[in-house]
Amino acid sequence: MQSVRIGANQAGQRLDKFLHKYLPLAGSGFLYKMLRKKNITLNGKKAEGREILSVGDEVCTFFSDETFGKFSGRAPGDPGSAGQGGPGGGAALPGGEKRLGEYWAAYRRLQGITVLYEDDDFLIMNKPTGILAQKAAPGDASLNEWMIGYLLSKNPALAGELSTFRPSVCNRLDRNTSGIVLGGKSLAGLQYVSRCIRERSLGKFYRTICIGALGEAASVRGYLAKDAMRNQVTVARTAEGGGPGEKPVPIHTAYAPIAVTDRYTLLEVELITGKSHQIRSHLASIGHPLIGDAKYGLEGVNRELHRRYGLSHQLLHACRVTFPEAPSGIGSALSGRTVTAPCPELFARLERELFPQKTESD
Repeated sequence: MQSVRIGANQAGQRLDKFLHKYLPLAGSGFLYKMLRKKNITLNGKKAEGREILSVGDEVCTFFSDETFGKFSGRAPGDPGSAGQGGPGGGAALPGGEKRLGEYWAAYRRLQGITVLYEDDDFLIMNKPTGILAQKAAPGDASLNEWMIGYLLSKNPALAGELSTFRPSVCNRLDRNTSGIVLGGKSLAGLQYVSRCIRERSLGKFYRTICIGALGEAASVRGYLAKDAMRNQVTVARTAEGGGPGEKPVPIHTAYAPIAVTDRYTLLEVELITGKSHQIRSHLASIGHPLIGDAKYGLEGVNRELHRRYGLSHQLLHACRVTFPEAPSGIGSALSGRTVTAPCPELFARLERELFPQKTESD
């Protein structure tokens, strides 16, 4: 018999959803059959799977070690074996030591990540360029793995909970876009940030340098269609502007110039909708691509800036996020808070040299 005590990060979900995480290699048919036969019980009683779990509930599986190992992805005797007790403990981590090794390796290998804010539910990080926010391929090391490795370094007991809940980043930045990435340390934290993103109640601001002079603030709209094969998007003024088979989605981007020359504009951009490559493609579509952008930019300008400054990627930095007012509940710790991330050194250098008349107060 194996048992697991439900903790805060497992509570609030249906039993069958939890079982799919607890026994990820088991099919739905098998799980429901085990529930009917009372080989899986909730608080010592027969369950249907629709029950909503609460903190302190006990889920028991009456399997042999071999059967449990087969469906949990953990061989008998591996670290994190079932039956250890404690809230959320006792669940096997699929992949066992290999998965934990990935988290530790990412934490040691990925350099330059800084923590801007942390509490029991949230972790806000400043990502350098060159680091993925989430894996693009199985062998990748990303900020997501770094985050879990960081949390394990502070609380090794977290390893016992990772099969049924994993802390995660909530928003994505392109590999070569730097700046703020929001993470949820708890289930409630993840759900809150995800809801804020979905409802567009977060203020998300970026700094960039674009080609050409943009003298006035503006709010621009369009329709974005993605070519998944090329990992590239196009922007049109109408919903009918995409190519065959594409389904353009509406986008909304606002920007305000901070400093302007006849060749370049230092911009602050507010991302009102959040779509893949939105800022890069939207500014390019109005004739002002980002410097350094190989997909949507100007090759000649990029070549010159690479020669002079070593710029080899789009210059885009997620510099600031503002949270909505939340006087009570999970979001109260971040209510009305603004979190800022300093620009990378190369960005700061280009800002100084391309806009020599800009003052510190600008």
